[in-house]
Amino acid sequence: MTIQTSKLSDPAVRAFVSAVNAHDRQAFLDTLTPDATMSDDGSDRDLADWIDREIFSSNGHMEVDNESQGGRSLVARYRNDTWGEMRTKWSFTIEPDGRISHFATGQA
Repeated sequence: MTIQTSKLSDPAVRAFVSAVNAHDRQAFLDTLTPDATMSDDGSDRDLADWIDREIFSSNGHMEVDNESQGGRSLVARYRNDTWGEMRTKWSFTIEPDGRISHFATGQA
């Protein structure tokens, strides 16, 4: 059963998922620290390149199936125009200022 984005526990993660689903690049970037990093399937990736390719130029969309660790770990059905839909896991490192300094994703 999908968790409505507005019901996600962690405010930073909720803003992240909302921005992805709204295709709002600026709102997405506002969820991140200036030096944020990310990894995909265990490999560090160039954040700007990855978000352009995997989210914004390919209509990325997340439907969260469950959350754990206070909402900082998700299992979601992620889809985009490049890869179609896949079951993915996401984890987030949130700084004291409420922004994301690192997120990791990969197939679940």
